[in-house]
Parts: sequence; structure tokens; C-alpha cells
Amino acid sequence: MKKAQQGFTLIELMIVVAIIGILAAIAIPAYQDYIIRAKVTELATAADACKTSVSEYYQSQNAFPANQNVSGCSGQATKYVASLSVGASNGQITVTANTSGNGALPASIGSIFALSPLTTVSGQLDWICTSAAGTNIQAKYLPANCRG
Repeated sequence: MKKAQQGFTLIELMIVVAIIGILAAIAIPAYQDYIIRAKVTELATAADACKTSVSEYYQSQNAFPANQNVSGCSGQATKYVASLSVGASNGQITVTANTSGNGALPASIGSIFALSPLTTVSGQLDWICTSAAGTNIQAKYLPANCRG
């Protein structure tokens, strides 16, 4: 009688290690991009909160707020947001990312997220956040509505 095989051969173990290595080579860069997009989302969220305040001010005063304090926007810095400002002449909201410190946004991908208002025929505001508005963050890290 022949004894039953016990365990794995060396070649089988090497194949498993190679497959795990290939999967890791694909998954790690995708995960890093996901983490950066999540950090950029905090910049967009800060700008969106301010967008509401600027729109309300514009509707009631028929002009853009003179500064960030008048607009009612919070300039509170967070782990990923270094500063937030509102342009006096055009109502543009500019959020600057924190690019230094532990877990900060990498400076190589850009550091400014901007929302610019466009007045429609009906007097309402539409907002753009592409590079035309002043955003310098790479498009692949921006929210889907800002990539165009």
C-alpha cells in the first residue's frame, strides 16, 4: 500500500505566494487612491457646507458676501483642511488642504479645492469645481461631479 500524500509541495507553495504577490501589487495602489479620494472628500464637504451659506446670502442681499465671516462659513481647520476662504468679489469658496503632518494630503496631488458660483438667468447660483474654478487637485481624486 502506498502512503497518502501529506502537506503541500514546494512548487504549490511558491505558486500561492506568487498569486498573493500579484493581488497585492494590484490592490495596494488602488487602496492608496481610495484613501486620497476620501481625504479630498473632506475638502469638498467643507466647501459644500459653505456653499449653502454663500447661496443664501446671495439670494437675500443680491450680492456676494464681503468675506468669510460675513458669509457665515466656518473657517475651522481640521485634520485635512488647513483653511477656507470666500472671495469678496466673486463668492468663490477656496479650501486649502493640509499637506504637512501625519496622514495629511500629499502635496504632489494638489492642495486647493475651489467652488465658483455662476449666476443663472433665473438669478440662482450654479457651482463649478473643476480646474477652471481654481482647483489644482488631480482630476482622478476629485468627486465625480468635479471631474468634467
